[in-house]
Amino acid sequence: MARYQWYEDYQIGTTFVTPARTIGETEVSMFAMLTGDFNRLHTDAEYMKTSVFGERIAHGLLGLAIVNGLKYRTDMDPDAIIAFLGLNWTFSAPILFHDTIHAHIRVAAMRETKSTERGIITFAIEVKNQRSELVQTGEMTMMVKRRPAE
Repeated sequence: MARYQWYEDYQIGTTFVTPARTIGETEVSMFAMLTGDFNRLHTDAEYMKTSVFGERIAHGLLGLAIVNGLKYRTDMDPDAIIAFLGLNWTFSAPILFHDTIHAHIRVAAMRETKSTERGIITFAIEVKNQRSELVQTGEMTMMVKRRPAE
């Protein structure tokens, strides 16, 4: 069972580090098929040889989506989340094919709501590749279950 089941289990400054995941051809192709985003940045190797990147890059939103999933491979309990309330995100550098990304997630803010059944937590997130380069940063705000009164 996850250690962080309830709003009360968290405190500002609590930090999680996700496992890493390598982004390859399969992930990019499947994301393109799922979303319909077949932009040449992600799908045309010849075109991208002459680009500023020199090669294809993964979808920025793919990185975000993977990090969203990786956070539940920490001690966070996915069942504690009631709702995803908001997102503020910056794409700092490209995720290249075969980059391995992971995230550092820190509780940046917490507030109780009028309801004794839920609270709001804002997580500050840094996504880094295998070279420790910052590729994405942002905040995710979640509504979280509160511990039931006894």
